[in-house]
Amino acid sequence: MKIPLQVTGHGIALTSSIEYAIRRKAGKLAALCENIISCKVVVESPHRHHHKGGLYNVRIDMSVPGAELAVSREQHPNLYVAIRDSFTALRRQLLERQNKRQNKVKHLVVTDADAGELLV
Repeated sequence: MKIPLQVTGHGIALTSSIEYAIRRKAGKLAALCENIISCKVVVESPHRHHHKGGLYNVRIDMSVPGAELAVSREQHPNLYVAIRDSFTALRRQLLERQNKRQNKVKHLVVTDADAGELLV
């Protein structure tokens, strides 16, 4: 990844395996979109007294030319699943943005079933 990646943790100590998982996912996004300006990932464990154990939130803020993309996933008991889901959502946003910029958006075509005519 050409750009510096900021990885921070709130209420959780980030181990090398957690940072490796985040950097690996961010590297895949950098291969998908070459013009990423910045990427900040915040991992937090906000509720320490929850009945189900530790729940994790992952927030990703990414800057690309002309847009700010942000993903904040709901709490999940498995940190690696929360990381995966967050990066998957951000990947979808990047692909959607690229498709819009390249005019590859599918347009809805509605037909009148009774008359067989095309309605636009």
